[in-house]
Amino acid sequence: MTSDDPTIVRARCCIAGGGPAGMMLGFLLARAGVDVVVLEKHADFLRDFRGDTVHPSTLEVMHELGLLEEFLELPHQEVRQLGGQIGEDFLQLADFSHLPTKCKFIALVPQWDFLDFIADRARRYATFKLITEAEVVGVIEENSRIAGLKVKTAGDDLEVRADLTIGADGRGSIVRDKAGLESQVFGAPMDVLWFRLARKAADGEQTLGRIAGGKMMVMLNRGDYWQCGYLIRKGELENIKTRGLEQFRKDVASVAPFVGDRVSELQDWDPIKLLTVRIDRLRKWYRPGLLCIGDAAHAMSPIGGVGINLAIQDAVATANILAERLTRNTMSLADLERVQLRREFPTRMTQGLQVFLQNNVIRRVLGNPDFNLPWPMKLFNRLPFLRRIPARIVGVGFRAEHVKTRSTDYADSTD
Repeated sequence: MTSDDPTIVRARCCIAGGGPAGMMLGFLLARAGVDVVVLEKHADFLRDFRGDTVHPSTLEVMHELGLLEEFLELPHQEVRQLGGQIGEDFLQLADFSHLPTKCKFIALVPQWDFLDFIADRARRYATFKLITEAEVVGVIEENSRIAGLKVKTAGDDLEVRADLTIGADGRGSIVRDKAGLESQVFGAPMDVLWFRLARKAADGEQTLGRIAGGKMMVMLNRGDYWQCGYLIRKGELENIKTRGLEQFRKDVASVAPFVGDRVSELQDWDPIKLLTVRIDRLRKWYRPGLLCIGDAAHAMSPIGGVGINLAIQDAVATANILAERLTRNTMSLADLERVQLRREFPTRMTQGLQVFLQNNVIRRVLGNPDFNLPWPMKLFNRLPFLRRIPARIVGVGFRAEHVKTRSTDYADSTD
């Protein structure tokens, strides 16, 4: 990973983005003996916008890597069932206890803790390098092939040259855009306002979705506070602000009355952040020398909280298919195509389900105070075995990936 020119970094693989897909792939490749550089735009991983749900499929990957027990020593909450309050009805929707996985629960772990954990284990391999405060500003293209990335840092600007460049830099991917890859956009009827409210022991443990009076909110238990996602119609934020903060507080309390004594914690609009929802998918995930994975290849709706876990499954599949070929320098364009073929089916199925739920549930809920729970959904309360279906879709997905890469002895890195 060295060069005579300090502004040029060379590696077998360069990964743009230190999110779940990028960090997991960087770790798996380094573990398999591949020289890999991961570029993270920020100085650390601490951001409120990162999702916290580590699903059973990801926990299974951690088990296969021998890291599960260590990982679960991190502060976390375990969600074994998913339910929601819909008007006067409580719907028990998913029960993870029957999944064919080591862990039969979703672990709620701040994503910065998850990423720090993976980065710490990756640094034990001499073949791994993480460069923070490294903003990708362009791609290096030679003879119609992507040969690396142009990077802006706090010091010198860098060129990171690699046999394979991975775009794992999220739904606003610079790599994808600079490489000219075309997306198919599916749209979304809603955005999300993201904020936190204090949690009391009397609130209970259940992670809830709540629908009332034409409003919808998701509440994630983060121990001493609730991370709240309040759904709004797309483009509605300015109208909400015009009605005023006090009205917004009342709207929140009308959906979740038990936090009515805490909505005053929202003193102004600053802690209320807009998350723009989008669903899209690249038509082609690769070019010679380049592959996109995770949100850079397929931005997911927050429905089900599955985006992180699909990204990690992408990383596992990518390592399984490419690690040995990278070590032998025999990777071909057909190998990159194999990654897309492997991961496109679960992506299409998940996004198709998300679009269906957006159009047939969320669109009908928002602004409709007369929305009632459809009678077929009431069967989930009467027939508990039905809860296994959404548990399987959310907890494992449409195609689970398992770690097949070998582990090398490249430990005790001095980087």
